[in-house]
Amino acid sequence: MSAQSESVRREDLAAAKRTAVGVVQHIHIADEAGAPMRAVDTVRAIAGVGLEGDRYAYGRGHYEDERVSRDLTLIETEAVEALAREHGIELASGETRRNLTTRGVDLNALVGRRFWIGDVLCLGTHLCEPCRYLAELTGKPLLRPLVHRGGLRADIVFGGVIRIGDQIRPADEN
Repeated sequence: MSAQSESVRREDLAAAKRTAVGVVQHIHIADEAGAPMRAVDTVRAIAGVGLEGDRYAYGRGHYEDERVSRDLTLIETEAVEALAREHGIELASGETRRNLTTRGVDLNALVGRRFWIGDVLCLGTHLCEPCRYLAELTGKPLLRPLVHRGGLRADIVFGGVIRIGDQIRPADEN
């Protein structure tokens, strides 16, 4: 295969991954900063606010920078699996402290893009990089291994109910 063919193939694969349809595998919320994450099957997403029952929707989360979106946080199951495989660091469901755990979608590719989670419209705003607070809560060395793999922060543009099993798809795709 020529270098040009290989380059086109990589670009095609990257484009396919960016538009892939993913799925919600887990939903977690916590009542306040540092409180245990609680698994739920469904959650009401409130536009411009966050997830009903979650600490950030009520202003009771941990803030290092108040300007960063906290309506919704997501992480890829694939990143959690890679953390275990590559670094020997196991995280239980919800231990990432992200609201949604996904499979089959490149969350980094959704920064600056609108996307649907079921019938809820979101806007990817920033990567959700790991922080010392997360490392302290878990007691695990997560900072370096999760850089650029710690998930996505998103605004909720149009609310509704998010369920386990909901599809995640770019809004500019049908």
